[in-house]
Amino acid sequence: IEAAGYRVVLHGQKAWNGVAIVSRREGVVRQIGLPGQEESGARFLTADFQEFSFTTVYCPNGKAVSHADFPRKLAWFDALADHLRAGKDRDRPAILCGDFNICPAALDTWNEEEMRGQIFHTEQERDRFRRLLDGGFHDLFRETHPDRREFSWWDYRGGSFHRGLGLRIDFLLATQTLMSRVQTVKIDRDFRKKREGLTPSDHAPVIMDLDLSNP
Repeated sequence: IEAAGYRVVLHGQKAWNGVAIVSRREGVVRQIGLPGQEESGARFLTADFQEFSFTTVYCPNGKAVSHADFPRKLAWFDALADHLRAGKDRDRPAILCGDFNICPAALDTWNEEEMRGQIFHTEQERDRFRRLLDGGFHDLFRETHPDRREFSWWDYRGGSFHRGLGLRIDFLLATQTLMSRVQTVKIDRDFRKKREGLTPSDHAPVIMDLDLSNP
């Protein structure tokens, strides 16, 4: 990757967790790991670039509402919101992105009636997501496509991808100062398809075009 002209900042660990920022421009690493949530693993990374601050997250799954990981998930989101609100450069344009493991609304799930109250679909989780938006972030895909039902994740099992049984749990969020620079936001569903014998991720990329020439 570096030979191709990119710079890589990585916060990873053995097994499940890890986040990274890959960029053409050099950034300054500001925070590795979410303060107070070290036991949750490598899930948080922030770097500052000339135009904005960029944070990538891999939010806890929670497993099930009855599982001990569920309250830990809620506590992690509380710590995330507190950390972002306490940032030293709150007026600085910022992007927050990653796998949030939350369906914010009925439009973001294949079956709200059946799934309501289950993991990803609880009011506790949705309250945490709304708190991020109340803190100044905008869900770029939803603001660009207010009525479109598209998903970013499908279970490997049961032919979920081909049957359309998906969830939108991966997000690009940005502060108001960047909204005028957003040109396009899309979910690349085709990338989720099997290609040349390779097994794809169960997630599809969420992609944004940002005009950095726009002041």
